[in-house]
Formats: sequence, structure tokens, C-alpha cells
Amino acid sequence: MTQELAAYGYLVAAISFIMALRGLSSPVTSRQGNAFGIFGMVVAIGVTVLTPGVVSPYLIVGGLVVGGAVGAVVALRIQMTALPQLVAAFHSLVGLAAVFVAAAAYVSPEAFGIGSPGKIHTQSLVEMGLGTVIGAITFTGSIVAFAKLQGLVSGAPLIFKGQHPLNALIGVLLVLLLVWFALHGHPITFILLIVLSLAVGFLLILPIGGADMPVVVSMLNSYSGWAAAGIGFTLGNTALIVTGALVGSSGAILSYIMCKGMNRSIFNVILGGFGTDTGGAAATGVKDDRPVRVGSAEDAAFLMQNAQSVIIVPGYGMAVAQAQHALREMADILKKGGVSVKYAIHPVAGRMPGHMNVLLAEANVPYDEVFELDDINREFSSTDVAFVIGANDVTNPAAKTDPKSAIYGMPILDVEKAGTVLFVKRGMSSGYAGVENELFFRDNTMMLFADAKVMCENIVKAMEGSAH
Repeated sequence: MTQELAAYGYLVAAISFIMALRGLSSPVTSRQGNAFGIFGMVVAIGVTVLTPGVVSPYLIVGGLVVGGAVGAVVALRIQMTALPQLVAAFHSLVGLAAVFVAAAAYVSPEAFGIGSPGKIHTQSLVEMGLGTVIGAITFTGSIVAFAKLQGLVSGAPLIFKGQHPLNALIGVLLVLLLVWFALHGHPITFILLIVLSLAVGFLLILPIGGADMPVVVSMLNSYSGWAAAGIGFTLGNTALIVTGALVGSSGAILSYIMCKGMNRSIFNVILGGFGTDTGGAAATGVKDDRPVRVGSAEDAAFLMQNAQSVIIVPGYGMAVAQAQHALREMADILKKGGVSVKYAIHPVAGRMPGHMNVLLAEANVPYDEVFELDDINREFSSTDVAFVIGANDVTNPAAKTDPKSAIYGMPILDVEKAGTVLFVKRGMSSGYAGVENELFFRDNTMMLFADAKVMCENIVKAMEGSAH
């Protein structure tokens, strides 16, 4: 394949990736967007394998077979609830790949056309250094995010004295090392860049609390894109540069949108700062003995069947219980009875952006019934019943009333304004942010203690029984 044909192939791949992003911006066109992304990746890989100068296309094909097999097994076995962890794990691999490519280019620069050992082009050293730093930070940061999402590490912010000065000191050292590496290219400097960057990845993500994890996943996605773009310059690969820039910029834009939805600072996200100032107030360990109103599936069925409007608020508890199909069945019965049913999605519901949308789409919930926070929040005050299934932090009034709370300032779904709030939970435990939900104790709240799927199935049985 000539260089001209390769350029055209990469252009087709780049356009496909842009179309993929456009398609993925809406649930209605997401399948089409995914198809564009797959097509673009196939074209990019094919062009790369056939490009002159590739030493061993057989090794690439072998890697594709092994990687594809592993990916297929993971995709078939992974549960929807574990998607955030999977995404974080994928981000870590992208970061690690960037570090490996940079190391290979540094050891054998002649193979990449960027000079010879000890005489690497300054421009290439800059690209290599930036790709290494961003890749290493992405790798360890994603590992920490994976561990928090998987429950291997506490979701609470992990803070220690002098944390911010230490981060600042390491940041200054990284900048100085990058400049020195670009000027001289010493191997010790390259190793120090990797070690310090790996440490920064840990230090940036550890102090971030569980409530902010969806933004972290989005930001790490952006980091992985910029790491890929940096290495694309080192390799002189147009497709990698374009793809990395698309992932990096789209991830950053999504993170900014989510930060606005949480009333967080984008700079605090980048620097790993949020969750540190108020994280200590997240969980006090004091048990609240105030009474709560407890109901049954029959109570819930009666209230919703006699309502004119019901807004369903799904959360991570629904995902864990895999209750989306039973929930849709419950909604279908309500709609047949003339009840207006809508779904309210918070920007950070679940453990990653769009988590709830994916689950509802899997259950074939109509797209026109699903609304974002800004579009539906005003309707709670005129709604008869708010059915909260597994959501916690995103409905907690403490975000508006308690300045000491770890989630203070985060816009929430105003479910407390509904006539009745039905709250499905396994128990009285706090949410992922470790903050007790004041909504549990409100006079208009009825707690439904059970597994989310079991509760929805029991409500469906009660509704069907009352119809006979």
C-alpha cells in the first residue's frame, strides 16, 4: 500500500470516528454510532498492517487474535453493573500502551525514524515525554478508579497531611524533568519521568470520593486520548493522532458538562482536588435512630395505580439487582392503567456517564420517556409519586442544605417535592459518597426495604392481582 492510499485510509477512519461520536451523543443513534466506530477501527488497523515499513504484520495479526479473543470473553461475561470498572481497566491499558511505545521509541529510535540512540530529535523527545507522563498517570489513576469502583478500596476520599504541597512539588519536578529530557534525553531522566508520573496517578485519584467517580472515569478517558495522541506524533501515525485528539477532547467536554451538573470545578477534577475539602464529613459513623415509614409492595402498587403521574428515578442499586426489566414491566402496567410514567436520570447516576441510560435501553424503555435532570426537575412538585430505585446520593437533600456534606453544592433530583416518595433500598445504609440521606426520614417518604428486582416483581404481582 502506498503512502497516498494509507493517507486516504486514515482519512476514512477519522471521518468514521467523528461520525461515531456524533451517533453516540444520543441513545436513539447510539447503535449507528457504534457501527461507525467499529468500521473506522477496522479500516485503521487494516491500513496500518498493510503500510510499507511494517516489520512483521504477522505479529500484529497475532496480537489482534489474542486481544480480540480476550475482549470477546470479557464482553460476554461482563455484567452491566461492572461496566464502569471495565472502562477504567481499559483506560489503564491505553495508558500503559503509551508508556511501552514511548519506551520502545526511546530504546530504538532508528526504527521509528526519529534519530539514533543518544541523538533523538528534540521534537520527538518532547512528544515522547508528554506521552509517557500522561500515559503513566492514566495507568495508575485508572487502577485506583477500578479498585474503588470494584470495592477493593474504600470509596471515601483517602487524604493525608501535606497532600497538596506534595502534589505541587511532584508537579514542578515533572515539568523540570520534561524540559531536561527534551534538551538532553538522558535515560535516568526518562526513568524518573515514568516513576513520578505513576506516583501522580495514585495521588490524584486516591483523594477523590465515591460520589465523584463518574467524573473521574470521564476524565481518565480524556487522559487516555491525549496519551494516545502524544504517542501518535512519535509514531508519525495520523490515525492515532486524530483518534487520540477526538477521545481526549470529547472526554474533556463530557467531564466539563458533568462538573457543571455536580457544581464542581473542572480544575479540581484535573488536579484531583475535589472530595478533599469536605470528604471528612462524608461518613460520621453515627447511626440515626429516627423512625422511618416502611411500606410493602402492595402499598406501593396501590399508591402508583391510583396516581396520575409517576416519575421513576433509577440508580446503581437498580443496576446491581438487574431490575431494569422488571421495572419496565411495572411501568407498562401503570401506563395501561392511564398513569403517566417518566424516568429521571441524574448526570452522575450509577458509576459512569450514561450508565442508567444503557440499562434502560437494554430493557427497551422508550427513549422519549427518559429525561435528564434539567428537563424534568420542575415536574416533581406536580408529580403524585416519585419511585426511587437504588438511587441515593443524587436525591439527597443534604446537597442543598448541609454545607459540611461531601456532596454539598451538587444539583440533585428534587424527588422530595413529589406527593409521595417510594424509596427502594436493601437497608438504611448511606450512598456511595458515605452521606446519610435525609430523605429517608421525611413524612412523605415510604421506604421499601428489599432487593430492587424482587420489589419490582412483587409490585407487578400486586398490580396484576388487583386487576382481577
